[in-house]
Amino acid sequence: MCFSQFALAISNNPRVELETDLGTIELVLYADKAPETVNNFLTYVESGFYDGTIFHRVIPGFMAQGGGFTFDFQEKPTRDPVINESNNGLSNERGTISMARTNDPDSATAQFFINLVGNSRLDGSPDKPGYTVFGKVLLGMSVVQQIAAEPRGQHKAFRDAPNTPVRILKAKRKDSDANADADSDAQPQTTVGDNGQ
Repeated sequence: MCFSQFALAISNNPRVELETDLGTIELVLYADKAPETVNNFLTYVESGFYDGTIFHRVIPGFMAQGGGFTFDFQEKPTRDPVINESNNGLSNERGTISMARTNDPDSATAQFFINLVGNSRLDGSPDKPGYTVFGKVLLGMSVVQQIAAEPRGQHKAFRDAPNTPVRILKAKRKDSDANADADSDAQPQTTVGDNGQ
C-alpha cells in the first residue's frame, strides 16, 4: 500500500487512544471492514467501560488480551455479544487488534487482544470462523511489547496476567468524528468468559 492510500485509510477510519500505565497506544479501526465490531468497540470506549481495566492475559510470542477485568480481577458486566466478522479479508498480523471470544463464534463482547506476532491460524475462512480483526496499532507497538515483557505468574487464577497490573487508564476517541455521544441508555447485559484462543 503506498503512503497516500495508507494516509487515506487512517483519515477515513476512527482512531482510539489507550493511555496505559506503560505508555500510550494509538489504534486505527477498520470500520469499513468490520462495521459491527468497530461500532461495538467504540460504544465501550465512549461509555468509559475500558477505563481502569487491565491486560489480564499476556502470552509473549502470541498476544496481549485486555478489556474485561478490573485490577482486582473482577469481570465487568458487558453488553450483548457482537456478530463474528472474521471473514472480512483481514489477517491476525503482528500489531492488529482482534476480538476475544469463547468457542461460540458470535460471543465477543468487550475483550480484545493485540497480536504480538503473525497469528494467521486465528483467521477466519469460509468453513471456519476466526477471530475478528478490526484495527491495528498505529503508534505505540513498543508499549505493547513492554506489556508483553512484564513478569507474570504471581496470580494463581490468572497465571498469564502481569504481576503488577497494567491498566488502561483512559480510552478515548482521537479522530475528527469523535463528537459522538456515549450511549447512556446502553446497560450492561451479559458476561462472557475469558477465552482468546
